[in-house]
Amino acid sequence: MAPRPAARAAGNGRTLPGAVAGQLRERIIQGEFPPGSRLNERALCDLLGVSRTPMREAFRVLAAEGLVQIEPNRGAQVVALSEANIREAFEVIGGLEAMSCRLACERATDVEIAEIRALTYEMMASHARHDLPTYFRTNREIHERISLASHNSLLKQLYDAQNARVQNLRFVSNENRQKWDLAMREHIEMADALNARDADRLAGIMRQHLQRKCEAALKTLNAGQAPATAQSSDSG
Repeated sequence: MAPRPAARAAGNGRTLPGAVAGQLRERIIQGEFPPGSRLNERALCDLLGVSRTPMREAFRVLAAEGLVQIEPNRGAQVVALSEANIREAFEVIGGLEAMSCRLACERATDVEIAEIRALTYEMMASHARHDLPTYFRTNREIHERISLASHNSLLKQLYDAQNARVQNLRFVSNENRQKWDLAMREHIEMADALNARDADRLAGIMRQHLQRKCEAALKTLNAGQAPATAQSSDSG
């Protein structure tokens, strides 16, 4: 991700520490700062064009979200999730996304449903040309759009906070072509269920979809491999 002064990102109701936290969060999600890595405060201040005060406040925001841990006299470090952490996070996300699915079936506008369907077509095109990074970005947007379509701001806030902790792990399962094909079929089924406003079906598919993601993430962790990311796939 190219350097972007955080001051430019502030605005639209966001404070400077909030903008800094947003940029750091995205870099952690994309794998630029892998689990266990230390965040060099001075280097990040230079990179984002801010002083130490908003940077430290941003670290505290990310610590509250469970993305980093702050150690006295040692600074901030990206949290490395354990097997139990991953299981618990996916259990919570599964419940939150299933609830979003149910509410979206009740509350989503026809326009929102059509937009999610259009994104699914875009994802199908990425899948057909084996473009995993673009597929992943579109996949992520679809999940976020379903959350937004619930029209429950608290639910969206809870989802965003939990999902940030495991977003890069959700990418792992699609490295295997068979699993990627299955994930694509599940997304097509999700779009069909949402279009039919079939809450039970959509919530069930979503839970199954996320359970597979959890299993793939745990397999990668137990194999001692670094989680795959959209960024690493772009470069290789």
